[in-house]
Amino acid sequence: MLVIMRDHASRSEIDHVVEMLEEAGAQAHLSGGEVKTIIGVIGDREVVYALELQGLPGVEEVIRVLKPYKLVSREFQPDDTVVRIGPHSVIGGGAVAVMAGPCSVESSEQMNEVARACRAAGATMLRGGAYKPRTSPYAFQGLGVEGLKMMREAADSVELPVVTEVLDVRDADTVAEWADVLQVGARNMQNFMMLDELGKMGKPVLLKRGLSATIEEVLSAAEYVLKGGNRDLILCERGIRTFETYTRNTLDLSAIAALHGLTHLPVIADPSHATGRRDLVAVMARAAIASGADGLMIEVHPDPERAKCDGPQSLLPEAFAAMMADITPLIEMQGSHLGWEE
Repeated sequence: MLVIMRDHASRSEIDHVVEMLEEAGAQAHLSGGEVKTIIGVIGDREVVYALELQGLPGVEEVIRVLKPYKLVSREFQPDDTVVRIGPHSVIGGGAVAVMAGPCSVESSEQMNEVARACRAAGATMLRGGAYKPRTSPYAFQGLGVEGLKMMREAADSVELPVVTEVLDVRDADTVAEWADVLQVGARNMQNFMMLDELGKMGKPVLLKRGLSATIEEVLSAAEYVLKGGNRDLILCERGIRTFETYTRNTLDLSAIAALHGLTHLPVIADPSHATGRRDLVAVMARAAIASGADGLMIEVHPDPERAKCDGPQSLLPEAFAAMMADITPLIEMQGSHLGWEE
């Protein structure tokens, strides 16, 4: 349920509605602007619906929301969520983020070289994997905490925030110690225990769409994070599994446009994992920007042929720089800008 308060409703009127909801065992989540406040209600549907809220002072309208998600919806918050990461990086509300770096952290030298190249080309965040979820149990699994330290050091040297994956809820606090954005991978999109935990943490979360997840399912997963109190959430379209085998996955550009209509959260695209082919990454990055993506996640490696993970989809630093030169005019044509503030 959504309770729409009248323009300039008083604090006491809002507090009275919240008090009634909490007495009924419901949770009240406020979305407030300069003029209007919207109260998102989560609780037992029959109990909440039985409350006589419409006639309360300051209440303009009560809307029954039938969707399984509420807090992530445009009805709850009409304005775009803007997520600020560190002193310079911004995403959402016209600010386009570019997260770039290798699939996996392999060495300090590798990370420092990539960090310098990506920052010089215009990247706004450094990405990399310290814990790697691999299909084969014999494949490289990442360097763990040592990898987090290497990535943090490289990122700090060029003043970029760090984006990296949390693979297990037991590692969440450790990863949060070294990273600025906690990524939930496609295979963990419906790991509800992890989503609950990340919702209680004070770190921005990047949630990737699952391999076969519907749009409603990814929004419902996002609801777990917001329900915990964490409003700094970024969604990522990284390709879904279809019958096509030429590419690694199928990049669903329509999902980017659809999600912007359904949610206030920033939506980015990962053309690297979607295509699995470096010759297609740049063109799909341009397509994603044209579709309204609030950002990109791009894999960059100084020596893709010797990469321990996902070499075939990784761009060389010079190819990444060329891609950045191509997408910057597209971003500006749409009235947006790179999410970097000095």
